[in-house]
Amino acid sequence: MQPSPIIAIHIGFALSAVVLGPIALWARLGRMVHPRLHRAMGYAWVTCMVGAACSSLLIHGYTYINIAGFSPIHLLVIVTFTTLFFSFKLLAQGNIKGHRLCMQWLYIGACLVAGAFTLMPSRFMGQWLRSLF
Repeated sequence: MQPSPIIAIHIGFALSAVVLGPIALWARLGRMVHPRLHRAMGYAWVTCMVGAACSSLLIHGYTYINIAGFSPIHLLVIVTFTTLFFSFKLLAQGNIKGHRLCMQWLYIGACLVAGAFTLMPSRFMGQWLRSLF
């Protein structure tokens, strides 16, 4: 089972975001704070999230409820960009706690929850994993 190039790009961005997110989040926890690591991994994570969101706009499915190929999961693009905007706005205002919460919730919602839904048997990743086992 071979993914199309745009799906492969989307999977690459999404899996990178899943891996980089915890590094960026945990670099600011506890007594050992690593601001350079946090900033570098944070920028890399945001880049992966933007790449995954933009590439998802080019993936269309016509088997589910949709409008012109856009299904309800495409609403995550709006959520992602809105959350990133407000997160950086809060950071610029010096509201570190608000920035942290925005980023944590975006990671949980867009990476973990949405990622879990990609493992459904009717989705590409679910079919691919099922073909392996």
